[in-house]
Amino acid sequence: MFMPVGTHGSVKGLTPTQLKQLDCHLVLGNTYHLENRPGSDIVEEFGGLHGFSRWDRAMLTDSGGFQMVSLLHLADITEQGVQFRSPTTGEPMMLTPEHSMAIQNALGADIMMALDDVVSSVNPSRERFE
Repeated sequence: MFMPVGTHGSVKGLTPTQLKQLDCHLVLGNTYHLENRPGSDIVEEFGGLHGFSRWDRAMLTDSGGFQMVSLLHLADITEQGVQFRSPTTGEPMMLTPEHSMAIQNALGADIMMALDDVVSSVNPSRERFE
């Protein structure tokens, strides 16, 4: 299955028509990045990711959990969730499992992923694995 990444809601360099010609049936949107910019409230005003990107096939959104590894320098991980600092504005964003699902619902995703605690396999801290 070909599932291109549309981090901010659309696939760069390809139109929805071109994606369909490639037999693409699913696009992945990134919950953390979409909430950071433009915001799930704005995407929701456009009719969710489908209206925002003009994509009428399935949309999958991740939970934001991968950013616990890729943006660890901007994150403080707690039992409640992860407190991120925006890389563009420095503003805080607390991402809990419940907030992640609320964002994904507002984005109008067809397939939603639950927030998990992703730990880098090269992390030297045993505490993070417990």
